[in-house]
Amino acid sequence: MIGIVDYGLGNVRAFENIYRRLGIHVEPVRTAEELARADRLILPGVGAFDWAMAKLKQSGMIDTLNRRVLQDDVPVLGVCVGMQIMANGSDEGRAAGLGWIPGRVERFRDEWFNTHTHLPHMGWNDVELVDAPVLMAGLPDPRFYFLHSYFFHPDDESHVIARTCYGKIFASAVRRGNIWATQFHPEKSHDWGVGLLANFSKV
Repeated sequence: MIGIVDYGLGNVRAFENIYRRLGIHVEPVRTAEELARADRLILPGVGAFDWAMAKLKQSGMIDTLNRRVLQDDVPVLGVCVGMQIMANGSDEGRAAGLGWIPGRVERFRDEWFNTHTHLPHMGWNDVELVDAPVLMAGLPDPRFYFLHSYFFHPDDESHVIARTCYGKIFASAVRRGNIWATQFHPEKSHDWGVGLLANFSKV
């Protein structure tokens, strides 16, 4: 069963709808007990870094989530802010992140753009694959939907599996072992997103 971590942030229903159309067993998980039954996890997120970490802690699931991912090696896919909170911390706030993939979340800088009104990065953009044969299998010329003003800068470049150019080249997808994450929103990315989510169900 794919469990969508429902801690009050993210497009939980959109993920549910896609997986149910694909005939793949999916359930939102809201308690540590439900989390313990999932064999794959999706960690969505929208909004601010500190708020996401606060909501996750308030959910009562964070200890079980850490155990399932770090000790039980359950595959997990973080999306948008769900990706960012996998870092050690963020320029957006003061809270410590989960630290699953060493790195820091940084803000796009105005000087990277020709004009002053380019944030947030919103809309469709090309994604250049670096090393994502499983997650991106069968997805030629992938394009995904983005909505963000901050990006994940991993300490180890070998964790980058896809890059995107927006003002500068940044990591739009990362992986460390059983931990996968995308800055873009597969649940809003039509056929490319459906294909990616289907692939994740098989990792």
